[in-house]
Amino acid sequence: MEPSSMYLAEFIGTALLLLLGNGVNMTLSLNKSFGKGGGWMVTCFGWGMSVTMAAYLTGWVSGAHLNPALSIALALTGRMEWALVPGYIIAQILGGFTGACLAYLVYKDLMDNEPDPAVKLGVFSTGPAIDHKPWNAVTEIIGTAILILGILAIGYGKNLVQPGITPFLVGLLICVIGMGTGGATGFAINPARDLGPRIAHAVLPIKGKGGSNWGYAWVPIVGPIIGAVLGVIIFDLFANYCAECLTVL
Repeated sequence: MEPSSMYLAEFIGTALLLLLGNGVNMTLSLNKSFGKGGGWMVTCFGWGMSVTMAAYLTGWVSGAHLNPALSIALALTGRMEWALVPGYIIAQILGGFTGACLAYLVYKDLMDNEPDPAVKLGVFSTGPAIDHKPWNAVTEIIGTAILILGILAIGYGKNLVQPGITPFLVGLLICVIGMGTGGATGFAINPARDLGPRIAHAVLPIKGKGGSNWGYAWVPIVGPIIGAVLGVIIFDLFANYCAECLTVL
């Protein structure tokens, strides 16, 4: 597969992810939306299915990383060529920005009629329930480590599944991560998911918007990268140890 086609797939996939994901946020949060107040469970399910649809669209081309933290972790452990990583990350962040802009176009009138600047930011990017950045980062580290452990476990060894079911299972994984860890920080677990839309919020002509909370922006970047690296290391240690035990038996 040509690298250019992989980069295009990562761009398109991440754009679709953020169009749908930010769209879910806007549906559930904007004042005039028919779906306002749908609740956290709907948020988690919506984001999970957004990942599923994006993965079905592009997974056969690029593997549907859609997440710089995942790409970095896979490269660190030899599952991906380092030469591809910069292109993947650029495509993912540009895709996140584009998808967020498209979601804004869908909901522009509702965005203009939303009175709360915090809501206008929250439908784009994540933020903490309690602003305590070191612990917010810990939350993102743990959530992303779970994500990577789950992704690597699906289809591994006796977990063998048909390839076509994998994106759906990853979507369910996103749902349960959101339900289990998302209440503290909004479960970015993906730098492109937060950074691309945060840039979009900063540059789009959104009526009545406030600041883009750049002081928090490092948390959903650094936390997921650390979490992804820890997740892949833990998985490999566990898998190798269990393989040795089975060999002895």
